[in-house]
Amino acid sequence: MPIRGVINIPGDKSISHRALMLASLTDGDCVIHNISTAHDVESTRNCLGQCGIISSKENETVRISGGTYEAPKSPLDCGNSGTTVRLLIGLLSGKGIPAIFKGDESLSKRPMKRIIKPLRDFGVDIESKNNCLPIKITPRILTGITYTLPIASAQVKSSILLAGLGAAGETIVRENIKTRDHTELMLMELGAQIAINENIVVQSLQNPLNTFEMTIPGDPSSAAFFGAAAAMIPNSDITIKNILANKTRIGFFSVLEKMGAGIKLKNMHKECGELVGDIQIISRPINGIDITEEIVPSIIDELPIIAVLASQADSPTTVSGAKELRVKESDRINAVCVNLKNMGCEVIEKQDGFIINPINSLHHTNINTFGDHRIAMAFTIAGLLTNESNILDDEGCINISFPEFNKILDMLLQ
Repeated sequence: MPIRGVINIPGDKSISHRALMLASLTDGDCVIHNISTAHDVESTRNCLGQCGIISSKENETVRISGGTYEAPKSPLDCGNSGTTVRLLIGLLSGKGIPAIFKGDESLSKRPMKRIIKPLRDFGVDIESKNNCLPIKITPRILTGITYTLPIASAQVKSSILLAGLGAAGETIVRENIKTRDHTELMLMELGAQIAINENIVVQSLQNPLNTFEMTIPGDPSSAAFFGAAAAMIPNSDITIKNILANKTRIGFFSVLEKMGAGIKLKNMHKECGELVGDIQIISRPINGIDITEEIVPSIIDELPIIAVLASQADSPTTVSGAKELRVKESDRINAVCVNLKNMGCEVIEKQDGFIINPINSLHHTNINTFGDHRIAMAFTIAGLLTNESNILDDEGCINISFPEFNKILDMLLQ
């Protein structure tokens, strides 16, 4: 059945993490509206609380007071959140705060060498378990560095920039492939000395950041699941209100347009340096495309749902240069291929991606989510293409990023 309607999406997860951390670097009270309800974001708020940063939450509004950090009395539990641990290690290193970081089983397997190397270049004393969690940092005087990112990672870039705020001199970050730029945009908006040109140059923070009140725009990565459903289910037409429209984050909607879906951007405006607006998605016949390394960073979180979308195209879709998917909450390349094959689609797994030869008729099946929220949501949407819903082995993992997912989907299906 077609889906139609106008929906609002909870606040962007990436910006929510950063808003909390940057508010802690002010010397007053900040108010953050429409903050993400994801468990990951609550991990960030809880960790900041252990470091002496006081906040309160009522519905989706957080009031947070910047000020003096203190050493946490127990390890900082980052749960399942890679953003929490990677950014906080940089932030606390720059503040000279000793800390131990831990996470759940999945996070404890994810690679941390990518931040350990540049932070050691600053002079940070870091101990780890084979370049994974748990990680211990010990206070040191830091000196700014010049660093070229060996992989396209906004988390690594942000960790370096946050450490650079507490390092002597200037810190320069170079990117070969541009990644999401929320940290640098917010730092500029809040009064940090930062230049964004071919490189990103940040100076040691001499004064607290400006206090702020902001409304977090809707999360485009969460919106992608409903956008894909509208694009591939005939006669569908939805509008998603107040969505983040940052160019480094709406690659998914550009991909949708290239695949033939009807896309309209409306009511564009700025919020705390970020472009925000409404997106309308209208169903049309879908064609396959080639997705290459250059655009992967802007759609890295959306590739599982793009894979589902590709199963309904009129020609094959190839994804290359996406090896990073193998070290997310699960090996998402394998998870996508296993589950699509079980639904009857012809999929070729590659080391850095996959090739999907579309099939118009999928069948429902038991889905192995691998405990991964994005796999769970992608294959919930895939179930809309069958005569019965897919059966997920772990529906609860959706709460890691998007507790409202099923409620919004049910509303669109009414």
